[in-house]
Amino acid sequence: MHEDLNWAIGGEAGDGIDSTGKIFARALSRAGRHVYTSKDFASRIRGGYTAYKVRTAVEQVGSVVDRLDVLIALTERTIDENLDELHEGSVIIYDGEQATMGDVEVPEGMIGLDVPLQRLAEDAGGSIMRNVVALGAACEVTAFPIENLDEALEKRFGDKGRAIVENNREAARLGREYVRENYDHEFPYDLETTDEDYVLLNGDEAIGMGAIAAGCRFYAGYPITPATDIMEYLTGRIEQFGGTVVQAEDELAAINLALGAARAGARAMTGTSGPGIDLMSETFGLVATTETPLVIANVMRSGPSTGMPTKQGQEDLNAMLYGGHGEIPRFVLAPTSISECFHRTIEAFNLAEKYQLPVYLTADLSLAVTERTYDPAEFDMDAVEIERGKVVDESDVEEWLDEEGRFRAHAATEDGVSPRAFPGTADGAHMTTGLEHDELGRRTEDEDVRVEQVQKRQRKVETAREREDFEPREFGDPDADTLVLTWGSNEGAIREAMAQLESVSVRLLSVPYLFPRPDLTEAVEAAEDVLVVEANATGQFADLIEQDTLQRVQSITKYTGVRFRADELAEAIRDAVAKTEVPQ
Repeated sequence: MHEDLNWAIGGEAGDGIDSTGKIFARALSRAGRHVYTSKDFASRIRGGYTAYKVRTAVEQVGSVVDRLDVLIALTERTIDENLDELHEGSVIIYDGEQATMGDVEVPEGMIGLDVPLQRLAEDAGGSIMRNVVALGAACEVTAFPIENLDEALEKRFGDKGRAIVENNREAARLGREYVRENYDHEFPYDLETTDEDYVLLNGDEAIGMGAIAAGCRFYAGYPITPATDIMEYLTGRIEQFGGTVVQAEDELAAINLALGAARAGARAMTGTSGPGIDLMSETFGLVATTETPLVIANVMRSGPSTGMPTKQGQEDLNAMLYGGHGEIPRFVLAPTSISECFHRTIEAFNLAEKYQLPVYLTADLSLAVTERTYDPAEFDMDAVEIERGKVVDESDVEEWLDEEGRFRAHAATEDGVSPRAFPGTADGAHMTTGLEHDELGRRTEDEDVRVEQVQKRQRKVETAREREDFEPREFGDPDADTLVLTWGSNEGAIREAMAQLESVSVRLLSVPYLFPRPDLTEAVEAAEDVLVVEANATGQFADLIEQDTLQRVQSITKYTGVRFRADELAEAIRDAVAKTEVPQ
């Protein structure tokens, strides 16, 4: 028996795959089990293969693996797509009465359960519940108490009325009873339950939760995969705190709306993905030159152009570091786990206001759509600190007035951060233009003023380097000869890969701050092998490391559109180290 169980449901887009997977994942988490999910879905509303996978264990899991123990196959293709992950003893649940199954041939050594999913669903009240029948069958296969499924069904269908909930409960029980009565197998799986209480959320939800905790009161966005869930999470929630969500007509309007809200004094945010970042780049420069605090979430996907909207990629790093015309100071933060999406979002808002700069908060598709269980204590709202920076009011505005009593909104301060007066502040009225301007915000082409303002804006980043803790997250053996560097969602898979490397000791530095970056020179120079893991073709982060440290590194890249797995990373690290060893 494996220490963890890997379950999946697969079929065509539009078959309710996502909602079914979420129901099972929620049931497992409510039963005190850890959960880690992954999705494979096509960028279309109907048609095209799609799957939802759930890895579950009593101990926390942090990545996907290439093993499937229980598969619900709604189409014959589902079996073919997952054949390389199925193994001897794997259980395949399917409905042989359906045309989509063709002539099913269960591979040798596997257990095929032909369950009339649609017919049983109709007995329970409607064929739409066939997936719930399959969940009931899976409960029997895995010895998972069906009562835990009841709570998840209540959560999913409770707002549709009592009858719908009861029908779904009946559908699940019909699936369980059919397997129990028609198959005399001793299945090798037994899902243990515990009394633990976990919260289940994905990266987009964690960003939305962090935004609310940080005091965000305005969000503008345009729907785009995989960033849309941030807006969906905030809608209906942020209003409870006096906030507003606006679905704009496009990405240009979204960032301009957010800029307006930020100028008015609200903590504001917009979110998008690769193509939207390109469209927002002009206003991004306006945000920086007007010294307006703004958080821009970029949830990356495979590119360029429309690319593969529903596939993994970390290809926007250079665009976030260098994008926009002119020289634009900025911060770029990259959460390294789902829980970090919450904490780094709060930090992004604080940095934006303390230094009056735009902040890119970048996640990737794997972080955005993956659901994972956490101890609720990891999201301590009471510990959240909100820092609004150098805001002035009537009591201290006078020191920032010129000889004629005008507010110097762009005063050339030593640390680069000027005073900020919210609209309505007595004596704080001012105007700021997107043209180069003087301390009062008035346009200018004076050479000395131009140099003064450029240097002032650039000083903010240096001030932040001195004041903030831009350090990496460290795991493994601090004295190891092999150093692995990464950013974004790769952290979990690498940490699990390290546990598989019995003969290789590894030090992992996972970097959530891409600009400004921590100084990694000492760590790189101390290692014999330096490996940089990222999901792009050109090794963009590896280039930065070489540029910063003047040391050569080895790249481990993946750009298939599929996230890294722990087992393949363990093999890649092992191979990279072996190639650098000197033969005896």
